[in-house]
Amino acid sequence: MRTFFGMILGCLLTIALLYIHDTMVTSSVVNGSSAAQASQIVNWDIAAREWTRVTDNIHTAWVKLTGTIG
Repeated sequence: MRTFFGMILGCLLTIALLYIHDTMVTSSVVNGSSAAQASQIVNWDIAAREWTRVTDNIHTAWVKLTGTIG
């Protein structure tokens, strides 16, 4: 159980740190307006689209599962 909890915590921590890094890289407040823009690590638009696709697939599978049981 500790291993599973550690893996989940590690994934969440990694995502949080990537988000903070990407926010700092693209922030004009932190870098100033004349600073060279560095690229983001994660394309958050594609990540959001893929997350929506995954949740829709899970919902569809759940509806199929509960429809065949009842």
